[in-house]
Amino acid sequence: MTIKTIDRVLVANRGEIAVRLIRACHKLDLETVAVYSEADKDALFVFEAGKAVPLGAPEASESYLVQDKIIDAALKSGAQAIHPGYGFLAENAAFAAAVEKAGLIFIGPSASVIDVMGSKIEAKAAAIEAGVPVVPGYQGKDQSEAALEKAAHGIGVPLLIKASAGGGGRGMRFVEELDDFSEQLALAQQEAKSAFGDPAVL
Repeated sequence: MTIKTIDRVLVANRGEIAVRLIRACHKLDLETVAVYSEADKDALFVFEAGKAVPLGAPEASESYLVQDKIIDAALKSGAQAIHPGYGFLAENAAFAAAVEKAGLIFIGPSASVIDVMGSKIEAKAAAIEAGVPVVPGYQGKDQSEAALEKAAHGIGVPLLIKASAGGGGRGMRFVEELDDFSEQLALAQQEAKSAFGDPAVL
């Protein structure tokens, strides 16, 4: 197995997360590349990186979540590795695999590990299969509103709706009254779709 030398890292995130990663790379004498949306063109992380590559529109779904744009930015900027930070694409197995397929290093878990652990639904199923005690809930593949509402009534309140993808508390809603379930479900799914590109919940 050939070990690649890393001297330049593309940070595929924004804000404080990107600033921390860029500063950590600088302490390790690694050059950095930032990617940014139009909304972040004047942000601190853009100026702290050695290079900065624009991704386009302010919406994350058209910038920070567009895998091809990020990989292309890494290749064109001479980065050998991509660090996803957390949130956005950090728990996206397809992205980790695409980074490696492009000949770059993905700084994080392998695609196979992310595939299981990046989906809270799959992670919970793996825990149950391994005999780990888990909180009762619904982690089924049927993500229709009817199936989720039926499960909520079976579980009872209080309950937590949680995005299956990503992390950082995005796509999470607390439900104390079942009458509020539909509204909170819609909010959780909308936030999960916007932040992680995947509306699935458990």
